[in-house]
Amino acid sequence: MTRYSVPEMSCGHCTSAIESAIKALDANAKVNPDLETRTVEIEAAADEAAILAAMKEEGYEATPVG
Repeated sequence: MTRYSVPEMSCGHCTSAIESAIKALDANAKVNPDLETRTVEIEAAADEAAILAAMKEEGYEATPVG
């Protein structure tokens, strides 16, 4: 799993939008958002550039953590 920092993620709508965007890339992706730390752990077949682009398209700038 890759962990991403998503500073603008602040509510359930945000997590839902991000999860939908990632699932559109890979229906079998595992998406684990954490609102408290504003991070998302993602395990998907899509590459990192595609994942970042999908989140950006939804309005969320993300950066890989660690």
